[in-house]
Amino acid sequence: MPRLQSKNFATPDHVQTMPKVRFETVGLDDVTVGHCTFEPGWRWSTDMGPMFGTPSCQMRHLGYTISGALHIVMDDGETLDIGPNAVFEVPPGHDKWVLGDEPWVSLDWSGSARAQRAALGEAGERALATVMFTDIVDSTTTLERMGDEAWHALLAAHNARFREELNVYRGREVKTTGDGFLAIFDSATRAVRCAAAMTRSARGLELHIRVGVHTGEVEFSGGDARGIAVHAAARILSLAGPDEVLVSSTTSELLEGSGLILEDAGTHELKGISGARHVFRLVDVST
Repeated sequence: MPRLQSKNFATPDHVQTMPKVRFETVGLDDVTVGHCTFEPGWRWSTDMGPMFGTPSCQMRHLGYTISGALHIVMDDGETLDIGPNAVFEVPPGHDKWVLGDEPWVSLDWSGSARAQRAALGEAGERALATVMFTDIVDSTTTLERMGDEAWHALLAAHNARFREELNVYRGREVKTTGDGFLAIFDSATRAVRCAAAMTRSARGLELHIRVGVHTGEVEFSGGDARGIAVHAAARILSLAGPDEVLVSSTTSELLEGSGLILEDAGTHELKGISGARHVFRLVDVST
């Protein structure tokens, strides 16, 4: 339950330092806020890319620039300069570097500061989380019917709406999967309500998605989420049909008292995971 509270970056909960970078974070129950300082000359692809093992940053950033300026280059070539007093959102898949001789200082409330801290200083950190995978049904057929340009515009609208729902339900985007998302939640109820909202948003775009949700221990490393819980959620996704939200029995037990209605979707062998798993279907995605 939300409670009245305040914290100060003068006494942060955690500090992570490395050459040219300093992360200070404070936690307010459901959210972690980062105060981030990047020194002149810092560049993601040269200073952090080798540690993450990816050619570009795969984290989403949502924040506010206090001082300094940063240059962003997306994987598709789109660019943006972020200066002082700017509120910004940077999707996954980008390089970035500090402009000029002044440090870039920002506040980050998308959770990426915590994720970077885990990847850099606490690799292998494990936590209990609810994992959600989404996928557009028959995306290849839709692409062939619409053509590349129209499909990319529709996919961009789909991604934008989904990110809005993630913000509403306090989910953390881990990565896109081409035509879907992998996201993490600290609440099973919010995860399933977000899945329902995403299904409605997709139908508004005349798209049909499927969603798989499972709760378990997740290992965070290099900006990615790993572990059996992630594999289980992906396998549950593969069982779902158009407009279906399927959840594991573990997640279903955590939904008691939420008002969400589930029905039995049978017992299934999940590929690569030992033992049959009971799966449930969200009955009314308008809930």
